[in-house]
Amino acid sequence: MRARLRARLLIALMIGVGLAASAAPIALRLAVEAAKPADLFVQTSRVVLDRNGRLLRPFVVENGLWRLPASVEAVDPLYLAMLQATEDHRFPEHRGVDPTAIVRAGLQLVTSGRIVSGGSTLTMQVVRLAERRHTRDVPGKLGQIVGALALERFVSKDQILDAYLKLAPFGGNLEGIRAASLAYFGHEPRRLRPAEAALLVALPQAPEARRPDRFPQAAKIARDRVLTRAVASGVLSRADAEAAMGEPVPERRIAFPMLAPQTTDRVARETPAEPIIRLTLDGDLQGKLERLAEERAEAIGPKVSVAIMVADIATGDVLASVGSAKLMDESRDGFIDMTRAVRSPGSTLKPFIYGLAFESGIAHPATLVEDRPTAFGGYTPGNFDKTFHGTVTVRRALELSLNVPAVQVLEQVGPARLVGRIKRTGVTPRFPDMSPAGLAIGLGGVGLTLADLTTLYVALARGGDPVPLVERLGGLRPAEPMKPIFDARAAAYVTDILAGTPGVTKGDARVAVKTGTSYGYRDAWAMGYDGRLVIGVWVGRPDGAPMPGLMGVDVAVPVLADAFVRAGGITRLPPSPVSLLNATSSQLPPPLRRLRGARAEVADRNAGPAIAYPPDGARVDLGGNGAGLSLKVRNGRAPFTWFADGAPIAREPFSREILFTPAGSGFVTLSVVDALGRADRVTVFLE
Repeated sequence: MRARLRARLLIALMIGVGLAASAAPIALRLAVEAAKPADLFVQTSRVVLDRNGRLLRPFVVENGLWRLPASVEAVDPLYLAMLQATEDHRFPEHRGVDPTAIVRAGLQLVTSGRIVSGGSTLTMQVVRLAERRHTRDVPGKLGQIVGALALERFVSKDQILDAYLKLAPFGGNLEGIRAASLAYFGHEPRRLRPAEAALLVALPQAPEARRPDRFPQAAKIARDRVLTRAVASGVLSRADAEAAMGEPVPERRIAFPMLAPQTTDRVARETPAEPIIRLTLDGDLQGKLERLAEERAEAIGPKVSVAIMVADIATGDVLASVGSAKLMDESRDGFIDMTRAVRSPGSTLKPFIYGLAFESGIAHPATLVEDRPTAFGGYTPGNFDKTFHGTVTVRRALELSLNVPAVQVLEQVGPARLVGRIKRTGVTPRFPDMSPAGLAIGLGGVGLTLADLTTLYVALARGGDPVPLVERLGGLRPAEPMKPIFDARAAAYVTDILAGTPGVTKGDARVAVKTGTSYGYRDAWAMGYDGRLVIGVWVGRPDGAPMPGLMGVDVAVPVLADAFVRAGGITRLPPSPVSLLNATSSQLPPPLRRLRGARAEVADRNAGPAIAYPPDGARVDLGGNGAGLSLKVRNGRAPFTWFADGAPIAREPFSREILFTPAGSGFVTLSVVDALGRADRVTVFLE
């Protein structure tokens, strides 16, 4: 009885205040003029958007709340109409308080003994939400009314609605319509079906009691009540309302978008003061390629990850950056961004070696070069297939990715010159122990990332003219053109060769493709470009463990081909310059017919075998992963029998290289015996 009397006194006071507000007495006017308006600034989740404004990823605010930026322009007008019809149908006319609504609410409570309709306007609700005000007693309600009248003296109706759209509670840690729409429907509130709009209107009235993921029946009843009110107000037709009432309410929350998680996290840390970050990524393409990476990694095997990067040739804009196969998959180290991981690039630098040779006039695609067992000092490269092809053209050597010809050409071009040209693109090659570049750089003896290789191939696709990769929309670009890595003619020769290798095609449109496989089968690469895009693919284990048989042509090229399909298909490569010399080897000028001047010598089979690697007395770091040790022999005659501390470990009938897995660390004596019984041995320390 006492509680009912107190409630009636509260309502009587509310009625009196409403009448006073309508008459605008001097006392109330003075109170409103003296009141400080509510601060509508509210911290919202930082968001990362793609190039088209699509949400890639939001971040939580304090206390783990999801409160995304929102505005009237970004919300379906149907929702706004339903909101005003339900909560405050005189919102456009009143000045913060609706006296008629307050009087009506009080009379209904007195006559029925229960709350039939609320008297709070949207402005009053915004004041309560912004100030976290308690309004269940007389002082609180009076303060809310004064605050609403004061607020409308300084801000527009749209600003008040914007604040409501950010502050309204929707259950759990959801605040604001945008977070609620994404969590319950999986899409932005820009387009809402009547059932969706009605549910979003109903939830803030009792956000915990009507949470659809916990109390779907209560949510449906509240939603249908809003739909009925919308029909009565002329906002919705009866047929549309009945159809909406037949729809189920969502009974679970949907995860917020998290596209390009490694990239968005890194850029957000680099720009801590920016609430809205715009990237050059294409959200649709990013999602397609993330699914592709996950599908292919699972098909290849356990612990394998896949990274993909796509760049626009014309601008250098990064359109997609897939750092791993699955972010939350610990077995695949999904948290590691493999687009930024330093790895051995395998053979992917060979096109740049030949490009420099073409530019320098050392070679032409039809120039003959020898693919035979060859020693470069103590360095004796071999081919992955453990065979040699004899005399081949430079074109064939690059198509087959032969190692010895590439090293011969690099010896004449100069490793330092190759590194210098790479640095023109802004890429910094990493060498172990700060050692200078050697011939091994041509076969992967250098550290680069997928982003580095994508940068290099963008330059190649642009005819040798580099541009930096850009991730942020409106990001800084060089004021002056960057120096070319080589001239357009050399780039055209390389492109013509790469486009002629079997790989990715559609009709007569071809993609220029180069594969790579790093030492020990740790990294498989496929780099490709057409007339529009450069796409780079890496496949391997993030922990660097070897995977025998993992080769770029087998695992990375299929991913590359599918990536071009999902990126919209192949765009024809630009035509070659008319200045290209199209000739056979015999038609070339004599200095170009055969590669000359190399200091390398063909291995002498008449000399006894000599262990080329590891050298005697060396300390060899095995990397701590149980990785094998490559043993190489020059000279001598196959077959070769290898021994470790006197025990036979392998007999190789053809190849001059084997992979030896030692039992542990410490000193070991390695020896080799050739077919004629000649031998050599070295003693090394394994770490």
